[in-house]
Amino acid sequence: MLQFNTILCPTDFSDPSLEGIKTANQLALRFSAEIILINVVPPIPVFSMPEPNLAPVFDAPAYQTEISNSAEKRLQRLAEDHISEEIHFRSRVIVGDPAGEIVDFARREEVDVIVISTHGHTGWKRLLVGSVTEKVIRYARCCVLSVPRPEHESSRD
Repeated sequence: MLQFNTILCPTDFSDPSLEGIKTANQLALRFSAEIILINVVPPIPVFSMPEPNLAPVFDAPAYQTEISNSAEKRLQRLAEDHISEEIHFRSRVIVGDPAGEIVDFARREEVDVIVISTHGHTGWKRLLVGSVTEKVIRYARCCVLSVPRPEHESSRD
């Protein structure tokens, strides 16, 4: 029998990603599994200053920390709002490329399944931005459950 003990659920805080969290919650209830909510934030590029005596105008490391702290708070609110109280969950914010970090995290944590939502982009928008979900499906070593955008949401492509 298939058993899921650890479920990784990436979110970008979009409406479609809530469907992934709801599905992960249902699976966790069914299998008495743990959920790990993850958000991957892109790194803030740091440019070197040409003059060493000039004070930086923008503190990139502090900004990166603020973005990560804000994402962690949002993950906690999502968990409070969408994960059943009897389910054990953890959350993690990681800086990097979303698809690569999700796959690497799943491998390190030995998760049983990744529950990830799709945005339903088609055409030029999909080609331009690519699909994190497609990359995760392609490279993950564990099961991946792709949760489609709800039908009532129209594609804005």
